[in-house]
Amino acid sequence: MPMQWKGVIPALTTKFNSDDKLDIALFKANLSLQIDAGIDGAIIGGSLGEASTLLDEEKGQLTKLALEVSGEKIPIIVNIAEGSTSLAVRQAELASAWGADGLMLLPPMRYKSDDRETVRFFKDVANSTDLPIMVYNNPVDYKIEVTIDMFAELMECGNIQAVKESTRNVSNVIRIRNRLGDRIKILCGVDTLAMEELLTGADGWVAGLVNAFPNETVAIYRLVKSGRLEEALAIYRWFMPILELDIHPKLVQYIKLAEQLVGVGTETVRKPRLQLSGEERTSVEQIVLEGIRSRPALPDYKSINI
Repeated sequence: MPMQWKGVIPALTTKFNSDDKLDIALFKANLSLQIDAGIDGAIIGGSLGEASTLLDEEKGQLTKLALEVSGEKIPIIVNIAEGSTSLAVRQAELASAWGADGLMLLPPMRYKSDDRETVRFFKDVANSTDLPIMVYNNPVDYKIEVTIDMFAELMECGNIQAVKESTRNVSNVIRIRNRLGDRIKILCGVDTLAMEELLTGADGWVAGLVNAFPNETVAIYRLVKSGRLEEALAIYRWFMPILELDIHPKLVQYIKLAEQLVGVGTETVRKPRLQLSGEERTSVEQIVLEGIRSRPALPDYKSINI
């Protein structure tokens, strides 16, 4: 399915059974719920999907399941987060064989490559595949920043088409647009900055809490893009305490607890992660339950065509 790199694209959590196997039924049910809410794509095996713990065969299984559930309603994107160029190229080959529609590509893992090495890494992977690519730019968590000068070099690769903008510098959206125009699509990658970045020109939102609250997430996007800002802001203000769960090292556990509390997932994670306990779990639970208690009525956002 052609990639447009816009709208709401969830970074899907990976569902596990208590025996540490993939929970296929729950994965399919949750993705169906997301599609019904109006999402515009889905990412398999991202950071929120516990990427580093997944086997290749599990990534392949999840990708094929997502394609089956989506029925070409939305594009399916596979995340690549590897420590070497050869492994990243191999992941791109596998994603293509599985039928993926696009890739989200992180810089080299574990080694802090310099600007020249980072650009070469992205170019080598891009030149190895025909799949369209979104570069994940998250120097806060991954310690490597893809600067605008670096993006200008990467534009030599026609299939590098988008950036997941997670620098947490809202004005970067404007800087990228001023330098590169419409050559690259920009998607906000930080839940707590989504409305701000959409207002300054971002094309979409790679979202986390959408896993638990898909309708509210898509509603904000469509209301903003249609100019109904007061309605969007009211939902965004309600959502903010919950969205802040996305910017914590334990975002996987936090978001999975939110999924469980709203009835669309479970807390089960794969080791070395452990389920939340004690005061930490109580604190997160209270935030989510308060959000559920005060959940706003949504306008008919599904009738808005963007």
